[in-house]
Amino acid sequence: MSCIVAGSPGLADYLTACADAMRTAATPELEREFNRAVAAIVESLKAGKPFLICGNGGSMADAQHIAGELVARFLLNRKALPVIALGANAATLTAWGNDVAFATVFSREVEAFGTPGGVLLAISTSGNSGNVMEAIAKARDIGMTVIGLTGGKGGKMAQSCDILISPEVAGTPTIQELHTPIFHLLCREVEARCAEA
Repeated sequence: MSCIVAGSPGLADYLTACADAMRTAATPELEREFNRAVAAIVESLKAGKPFLICGNGGSMADAQHIAGELVARFLLNRKALPVIALGANAATLTAWGNDVAFATVFSREVEAFGTPGGVLLAISTSGNSGNVMEAIAKARDIGMTVIGLTGGKGGKMAQSCDILISPEVAGTPTIQELHTPIFHLLCREVEARCAEA
């Protein structure tokens, strides 16, 4: 299911299609994987390990959004959490991308900041982004838990992630629209559990 409808839909039609896609995606399996992801992130953060996030384009913006909510605050006043959106340092991103290869810009930062027992959240609407797959491979080499946030059947990420959050909907805009409530709830749950005494 996709939010994109034929012709030139009005806002009400578009929002109705989005709501239908969300209802379709709300499966017990998605809930189970989401809960596993929250538990893994909380365990890692409570152990003082940095939580790394990567993605391209809109998924990069989502990575920065999540990091912003957890380093600053989402709903609670609490201690800052060590969350890093990979690629957010433009000097590092362009130096490595220009001098070495864009394909390994994220894996280079995983090498720099990743720790055994830490968590990488890899975001890709297709599940096939090359530089995200490189980051996943590096994280697994280090001994990190890898969570994939994607859509449909999960692409290549389906076989490479320890935990896969993949609403079974079609179309990049629709997948991105479902990612937002998923990561907002993830931020709320992670924040609440990390703030517990």
